[in-house]
Amino acid sequence: QVRLVESGGGLVQSGGSLRLSCAASGINFKLYTMDWNRQAPGKQRELVARITNRHTTTYEDSVKGRFTITRDNVWNRVYLQMNSLKPEDTGVYYCSTNHSARVYRGQGTQVTVSS
Repeated sequence: QVRLVESGGGLVQSGGSLRLSCAASGINFKLYTMDWNRQAPGKQRELVARITNRHTTTYEDSVKGRFTITRDNVWNRVYLQMNSLKPEDTGVYYCSTNHSARVYRGQGTQVTVSS
């Protein structure tokens, strides 16, 4: 059974940093592309960052240069380092992966950036 568990969210002032973590189980983690998504209040969920099994990374334009996605294939974790946070980064952050034509997502972790 695929399970994704996010942690590391919290309340931070504008300009601050947070590091999110996602622990994965139930998949051969090193083979999978992993995503970080977020959903802001009243908005659709959007892809923030992606890391492939070859460690190729892509980012949504508004986070380029501020966020970094990494993975640890020993501990089956994917991380999102978020620096220079802005109030518009506020939302629930989810990690996700596609397994057997189904998207699996964790319960999410809340990030709130105060101005």
